[in-house]
Amino acid sequence: MDFEFNEEQEALRASVRRFLADHAPVTPYVREQLDDARGMTDAVWKGLADIGALGLLVPVEHGGSGMSMVDMGVVLEEMGRVVHPGPFLSSAVGATSAVIGSGDGAELLSETAAGSTVATLALLDGSAEGKAPTWHVSGAAAFVPDAVAADVLLATASVGDELGLFAVDSDAPGLGVVPTPSVDGTRKQAAVTLEGAPARRLGGDATEAVAAARDRLLTGLAVDGVGAAEAALDMAVAYAKERVQFDRPIGSFQAVQHLCADMLQAVELARAGAYYALWACDGASAAERHRAATMAKAFAGDALARVGASAIQVFGGVGFTWEHDVHLYYKRLLTLQQSYGDSARHLEELARLVL
Repeated sequence: MDFEFNEEQEALRASVRRFLADHAPVTPYVREQLDDARGMTDAVWKGLADIGALGLLVPVEHGGSGMSMVDMGVVLEEMGRVVHPGPFLSSAVGATSAVIGSGDGAELLSETAAGSTVATLALLDGSAEGKAPTWHVSGAAAFVPDAVAADVLLATASVGDELGLFAVDSDAPGLGVVPTPSVDGTRKQAAVTLEGAPARRLGGDATEAVAAARDRLLTGLAVDGVGAAEAALDMAVAYAKERVQFDRPIGSFQAVQHLCADMLQAVELARAGAYYALWACDGASAAERHRAATMAKAFAGDALARVGASAIQVFGGVGFTWEHDVHLYYKRLLTLQQSYGDSARHLEELARLVL
């Protein structure tokens, strides 16, 4: 397996990195969005659509680029490097993948690719009643990512022995969305309740479509975490070279060297697992895709959170201050640790898969 990116993918990386540096840098953009309910501005969201990032996975016939998860991984890693806020992962990866898997919702795909509609996937514990074209969905889910920013929630609900995927408009009667406070202001979450909310069903049994979308979300979180952890490591190493204590750069002390070496090892191991999961999302069986995504998330969740903690330790007291950016990366990695279940949960799942 070749983990080297081709020229087109490196050009995509350069384009996304340049856009984020010009229009959405950590200071001021990311910091300004920490207290914003949506975590984004319309201008930046439209800019992401204009460079093709929002429609990367959307088929060409629906206004997208029809590219792969490996290509999307290039974008997600750059997003992590600048702790980019907003619903990109939720809409451009999770919701988009679920809709594609359903074989329905062409108009919704076109709208998400163009940036005119934001969508998110809400894995509900609920049920649906009715028939085409209008269904009514009831259920609830905690920690739904970017539910406040979403124009459309893609809710899962049981329909007899099947799992249905339903598009619920944000202004639908019976839909409640309550923001959930989080340590990480770049990852917005909310509690969602539906009480007979009118909805449109997409496709038939969505069990496999939702499973694939969830695996892509796990993989995307791991790749984003690699980008964030690598940026935190780079910041820590640069600081260790310039911070002088006892007339010597602190990077000359063995304890600091060990910290940085351990951080590098964790980042590279997480990268290998995340890249393999990206490939598996594109070219492997459903079983191998799920195994790879579970494995990548299980390792990255704890290992990369430790990278963030170690970066704070290298910086010392200044790392805890609001003015320094490194704490934003630590918080991003703490969110990675808990999103869609912690490492213990995914290790248990991995054990069930391989034993």
